[in-house]
Amino acid sequence: MNPSAGELGAIRKRLGSFGVWFAPMTLLATPVAVQREQFARIEELGFGSLWSGEPPADSPMGGREAFAEHGLMLAATSRMVVGIGVANITRRDPIAMHSGAATLAEAYPGRFILGIGGQIGRRPLAQLGEYLDGMDAAAERVLPEIAYPRVLAALGPKAHEIAAQRFQGVHPFMQPVEHTANARGLLGAEGLLIPHQFLLLDSVADSARGAIRSLFGGGRGLLNGFYANNFRRLGYTDADLGGDLSDRFVDAVLAWGDPQAVADRLRDHLRAGADHVLLHPISHDLAGAVDQLELLAAHL
Repeated sequence: MNPSAGELGAIRKRLGSFGVWFAPMTLLATPVAVQREQFARIEELGFGSLWSGEPPADSPMGGREAFAEHGLMLAATSRMVVGIGVANITRRDPIAMHSGAATLAEAYPGRFILGIGGQIGRRPLAQLGEYLDGMDAAAERVLPEIAYPRVLAALGPKAHEIAAQRFQGVHPFMQPVEHTANARGLLGAEGLLIPHQFLLLDSVADSARGAIRSLFGGGRGLLNGFYANNFRRLGYTDADLGGDLSDRFVDAVLAWGDPQAVADRLRDHLRAGADHVLLHPISHDLAGAVDQLELLAAHL
């Protein structure tokens, strides 16, 4: 199931420096025909990958089935790598996770990455290990000859330790540049480091910061539990994470401003050790997000 060093190197080369990440709700609200058009448009702009995610099984947030959605991305493009960032382990058993990934990897050689995340119960890291054991056992019986990289939605040091041992890299979501630097140190030189970065082409501070505050709903939602613990490890305080969120925190997780300013922030992740940075434009619709990508492309 694990790719060889040569196969991983080929995928790393195909990825290039920048890819694109879309929220599952954005894709759920977008007809498939429109998705096809916009995915092809992104490939023409020169981005190296397309990604989306998947909420936990008990989440009220909706989304299309992850493997079906990412199969659509692969079919709508001809060169780009497609990554699930991430497939949630609360939604399928290890056999289904492996067989879905191996099927896409077989259909589109060298173009698929499986991201894994999610928590089960009170021993998340131990249970993740058990889940991976189940995937590895499945891979001995189901499409054992098909290899694909898998990356972990790692935030803290222990998750990075597991990633270094049992994954080909990590895909941290919504993390500032200092986390990228820490992750490279924890992961080592060889693992893929693929951080996610919110962005908005808006040079007005109040409206740009207001967009991310509205998205997060103040300090609620994503900013609790292990996300909040991780931000505290990076030096952010309860004052940064609570209420309406501090300007300091917002500016750390959102790249905003004119295209050159946003491009500079994206390159900060590369300088900090990222292999490939995923751009997540904040927009009301998919076409509007791709419009922002088109404005950015000339500066990357």
